[in-house]
Amino acid sequence: MRTDYLKQNFPFTHRNLFLKLLLTLFFLGLAFRILFFHSLSPQISPVLESPFPEKVTLSQPHNPPHTSALSQSVSEPPPVQERASEPPPVLEHVPEPPPVVEFVSETEDQFSPTESEKCDYFNGDWVRNPSGPAYTNESCNLIESHQNCLKNGRPDREFLYWRWAPRQCDLPQLDPQRFLNMMRNKAWAFIGDSISRNHVQSLLCLLSKVEQPVLVYHDEEYKCKSWNFPSYNFSMSVIWSPFLVKAAIFEDINGVSSSEVELHLDKLDSKWTDQYLDFDYIIISTGKWFLKSAIYYENDTILGCHSCPNRNLTELGFNFAFRKALKAVMNFIVSSNHKGMIFFRTFTADHFENGEWFSGGTCNRTAPIKEGEMEMKFLNQMLRDIELDEVGKAVSEASKNGVNFKLVDFSALSQLRPDGHPGPYRQFQPFAKDKNAQVQNDCLHWCLPGPIDSWNDIIMEMVAKG
Repeated sequence: MRTDYLKQNFPFTHRNLFLKLLLTLFFLGLAFRILFFHSLSPQISPVLESPFPEKVTLSQPHNPPHTSALSQSVSEPPPVQERASEPPPVLEHVPEPPPVVEFVSETEDQFSPTESEKCDYFNGDWVRNPSGPAYTNESCNLIESHQNCLKNGRPDREFLYWRWAPRQCDLPQLDPQRFLNMMRNKAWAFIGDSISRNHVQSLLCLLSKVEQPVLVYHDEEYKCKSWNFPSYNFSMSVIWSPFLVKAAIFEDINGVSSSEVELHLDKLDSKWTDQYLDFDYIIISTGKWFLKSAIYYENDTILGCHSCPNRNLTELGFNFAFRKALKAVMNFIVSSNHKGMIFFRTFTADHFENGEWFSGGTCNRTAPIKEGEMEMKFLNQMLRDIELDEVGKAVSEASKNGVNFKLVDFSALSQLRPDGHPGPYRQFQPFAKDKNAQVQNDCLHWCLPGPIDSWNDIIMEMVAKG
């Protein structure tokens, strides 16, 4: 009956449409059920899944998915089975490397100002410097003749291609423009012996790349000089005071003595103390001159001497005088109320081999040496030990008194450069007439350009960091 009824009341076309409608409703209901139950499943859709650990995804929620994934892939790649569920890469987009900033910041942390301040600038190595010196004897006309090794005919050039590299931090080359900008309206003084004059020439040559200094003062013997950089109102002076204490010296221009030096160990040399507070920055040094024969005074009374066999005096030794003089200098600095910055530079040892300066000693090496390859001479080591002891105590005391006093220990790094001295080329063309000529060697002072230029790199960094 039911079938007949349908046949009678629904033509074929209508019955066909009715069946299609029933089938459509059936499949829609089936699809809805499948989707509904799938959404209740605990399984996560592979399309929505992040293959990386949760901590990484959360650390950079602001990044697009591909950036977050790429950053993590550098440090911790996901397991292979997880990668299988990743959507295929979009080949049109070439992934960028991890942000460079992250790596730069790590490097900067290694050489941050805090770390650099702690850096031991004096513990390092001489490394190759293919770019060579920052100036030449032709570009700088401020090099004194005894240090102008290239003009005097030194044939080798290897000694020019090294720079000092501390092991704990980076040491950039002195930037003369930056230095002069920092030193606007400031005054520097180098106080000490002829090595201080040597040092001044190096710094003047480096700065002359920006502006030529003007000589504004010199004493009769040209041992004390002052220069000015007009555009910066910056002045630089060298004050010759080899003992730092009051001294009467009896020798000619070649260093030949006619009598013992007379040293007043309790009286500082007024040549530098009278000007002391006029300078914003001071580099002070002494050392080698104390090895000379000398008579020692205190309260204008003779105490004894060093190396004076023809006099009926107590032999006290140079180390006694050196320590006593240093104590007087340190006491003055520590209590001086100086508002600038003061450096004490340790002396630099000589490199005479096969004799001394007066007995045919030479320095013919052409490259730096390794630590321990050449031991510091016993007398030089005694001087350095006294310096480190007395100056070290004074630096600690100065900080309590608000005096900015620092030790600059160039002894060790200079010990590794026996190749940096003029040797026979302290004079012009010493072998021009005779290749086998016997000439006096200078194995104490330094060729310019040369190793001494690295001293200024270190000082620049110490000044910049206060």
